[in-house]
Parts: sequence; structure tokens; C-alpha cells
Amino acid sequence: MSWKASPKLMEMISHYSRFPATGVSLRQMVQFGGGQAPSTGTLFRASQFLSEELPIRLAHRVQELGDLPDGLNEMASIKKVKDWYAQSFDELTSLPKPVLSQEVKDRLLKPAARSGTTSQILSQTTHNPSVRKGQYKSAPDKKGIENGVERNNPSSSRRYYASADDGMEWPPELNNYNLKFAETLEKIKRRHDGVVTTVAQGILEYKRKRQRMQIDHNIQAFLDRFYMSRIGIRMLIGQHIALTEQRQRPDPNYVGIICTKTNVRELALEAIDNARFVCEDHYGLFDAPKIQLVCSPDIHFMYVPGHLSHMLFETLKNSLRAVVERYGQDKEEFPVTKVVVAEGKEDITIKISDEGGGIPRSAIPLVWTYMYTTVDQTPSLDPDFDKSDFKAPMAGFGYGLPISRLYARYFGGDLKLISMEGYGTDVYLHLNRLSSSSEPLQ
Repeated sequence: MSWKASPKLMEMISHYSRFPATGVSLRQMVQFGGGQAPSTGTLFRASQFLSEELPIRLAHRVQELGDLPDGLNEMASIKKVKDWYAQSFDELTSLPKPVLSQEVKDRLLKPAARSGTTSQILSQTTHNPSVRKGQYKSAPDKKGIENGVERNNPSSSRRYYASADDGMEWPPELNNYNLKFAETLEKIKRRHDGVVTTVAQGILEYKRKRQRMQIDHNIQAFLDRFYMSRIGIRMLIGQHIALTEQRQRPDPNYVGIICTKTNVRELALEAIDNARFVCEDHYGLFDAPKIQLVCSPDIHFMYVPGHLSHMLFETLKNSLRAVVERYGQDKEEFPVTKVVVAEGKEDITIKISDEGGGIPRSAIPLVWTYMYTTVDQTPSLDPDFDKSDFKAPMAGFGYGLPISRLYARYFGGDLKLISMEGYGTDVYLHLNRLSSSSEPLQ
């Protein structure tokens, strides 16, 4: 029996979808979970924040998937994803909350009251210069609602980042709720593993039905918002699960899934090995084109290593593919692809330069569109493709660059591409090292 949303649930989702998302920054996540492993009270505050914030973000997606134009919302794969989001919303909102005494409620709120203003607890967030205001806005636009929402924005009272620890014992029901909540998040994370591929499948179904080679800018903008929101939801869920686990096994360099000393050189070397391996495997080469890395061994900063690995792997794989396809699989010696890492005050920038022949200037905008392949060339999508967040075939289904750019922009960076047709391409990956940029979901 497949799960089905009741009319009452859809009404509740519609209500939640009217509230805006509350964006957070990497630095705020670290300040919240930093120091010792978070106490039961602090983790409970985080659970409370997420039990209100995640349903809002999930509701935005359900509404938007239901309102997609031109019959895209009727595609079987799109309906399937919409049901996953609605079911996760249902599980989060129906999780029973513990009954707390007034004394415990007061204790949970005390640190916030004691430190007075928010700015003393948290660093202020900065805006990402690469993103226009509202470009990746989480809430779908609804006529007439926006004005009302902004004025009585409920999110000002939702605060994740106030630690609650007064050194005293917390009642056991708080810990029980924390564990139950983390368990629910695990289940939701697993359910949503296949979202990227299933939505891609839905776009394929749509392209075949409508006999389109490419998607229009409305669908492109929807996919950008949708995948950016997914990165945010998975970040908050992954972070919370990891913080819960770290209470048993603290690691001095990690706060949840954020590494406070992410070593760029180590991650780059690993991504180089992985990209060369996939390239050899795909083209049946004995030795993939070489990649030279220029990077000081001691560049490290606060980041999510999984995100950085993904972006490096995707961009390197594209470069190697271009080089092999330009020179042919039988070539003895390929030109070397160069990776240079530079450290500035604001950004750490990684430049990847290949001699793969470049891209014509007219085709550069297409590089950022999803499913940029012709209908007959698109590989069939393996249902297990997305079981891990970052596993990819050599030539995917036109998702590598656009999704990597979303990962870069999510924490205040960017991904840019400059091509010399007839020679090669330079990709610039800018990473915000101040960690103060808020998620671009407003």
C-alpha cells in the first residue's frame, strides 16, 4: 500500500508554506555546536528549532511541486517526490512533544535571556555577492501572502543558536525526545536519497511527452530553487544527526558534519585520484591524463568536506573528459590539467585549467542548464545513482556543474567558468572562508 496524503494534511502543508524559511550560516552552526559536545538541553533546543523549520521548508517544496507549469506536475516521478516531501512533513509534525514543567521551560530559555541580544550569541550573517536577493527563495510566490508574512514573521522567535546549558541535569524525557527526533530525521534523510535522480527522471518524462530538447528558464529556475533548498534541508538534517552522534564520540576538528580545519590539499588530492580512476574506468585507459596540484599543505578553513569533495570531483571529471575526447583514447601523453589553490582574506579560490579544447561562447549558458544533453543521448538513470549524495558516472545527465555551483553558493561562494575555444577551459571555484554568509533561501 503506497502512502497517500489526506486532504487535512494538505491543508496543514498549505498553511506552513506561507511562512518564510530561516537561513543560517556555517559560522552560526559551528557556534551553536562548538566547544564540548552539545548538552541534552542545547540539543533539545535544536530539535525544537528544526521541528518548526524543516516542516516549513518541506511544505514549500510540496506546494511548488504541486504547482509546476505545463503539466510537469503531472509526471509520475514528480508526484512521487511530492509524496516523499509530504510524508516527511507528516512524520515531523506528528512526532509527540514531551510535556515539560515550567521550571524546565524556564531553564531552556535562560541562556538566551541572560545574554540579552542575539548579536552577542551569534555572529551576524553577510550577503553572498554572487546571488541576487530572492534568487533561490525557498517559499513559492503566492499573490498577496508575501506582505502579510513579512510583517508577522514567526521565524524571529525560532532560534536554533542559543545554547541551553546551566550545568544541571536535564529530565530524561528531553533525551528520549532528542533520540526519537534524530531517528525520524535519519528515516527522512534515507527516504530523500533518490530525490535528485527521481526529479531528473520526471524532467525526462516531461521532455519526451512534450518532445522538447531543452527546458525553459522557468523550469530551470524551479530546479535551481528546488535543489538549493534540498542542499539546505540535508545540511540541517545531516548536521543534527551528526551532533547527536558526537555526544558519544566527540572529534576535536568536527562540529557535526562541519570540519573546522578542512585541509584543502588533502581533499584536492583525493578528488584528483577519484576523477582519474573514474576516467580510466570509463574510457578503458591504462593511465588517465595527469593533474598537477599547486597548493600549500597548510591551507585549511571551516567547511563541509563532503560538499568540497563533490565540487572538486565534478569539475575535475569534466576537465578529464574534455581532454580525452579532444585527443582521443589512443594518445600516449595527454596535456596536464593544472589545479591552483590561492588563499585570500575573503575567499579560498581553486582554479582548474585544462587543455580540453574549450567551449564555444554561445554554449556557455547551456553548461548551467540541467539535463543539457539531447534526448537520445541521455543515459538511463540508475535508480541507485543517488544512494550516496556524491556518486557520479563519467558523463552524467547534465547535473554536475549546475549542482556544484549551488553547493558553492550555498555557503557564500561561487563557481565560474571561462573558456578559450580551441584551447581549454578555466573553472574558478570560490569558497567563502569567513563562513558568515547565510543560506540564500530568503
